Amino acid sequence: MFVSDGLGVNESGHLTVGGCDTVSLAKKYGTPYMCYDENMIRKNCREFVKSMEENYDGNGLVCYASKAFSCLEMCRICKEEKMGLDVVSGGEIFTAVKAGFPSERICFHGNNKTK
Repeated sequence: MFVSDGLGVNESGHLTVGGCDTVSLAKKYGTPYMCYDENMIRKNCREFVKSMEENYDGNGLVCYASKAFSCLEMCRICKEEKMGLDVVSGGEIFTAVKAGFPSERICFHGNNKTK
């Protein structure tokens, strides 16, 4: 089982993610509902970037695979945390550009490209 610093149980016995009561979220937004812990995402980004700096003298770019979850906010988080962005489609490029992601940190690849 995955354990995160951002998971907890509040005084009502409800699961919390990043301090947010999941029962309250379910009542407000319905289910299924996807909740991400931004602090945990940022912590993980920083650990990867730090590892690249310490072990490879910063000679590399840690890239988030945007196909895992591509949205404006995830692109903004990755931009702020000095990550690169791995994209494989026009839609992912569009989302990155719309989020203000620096193009020099976007890595575009894939197996279904034409000339």
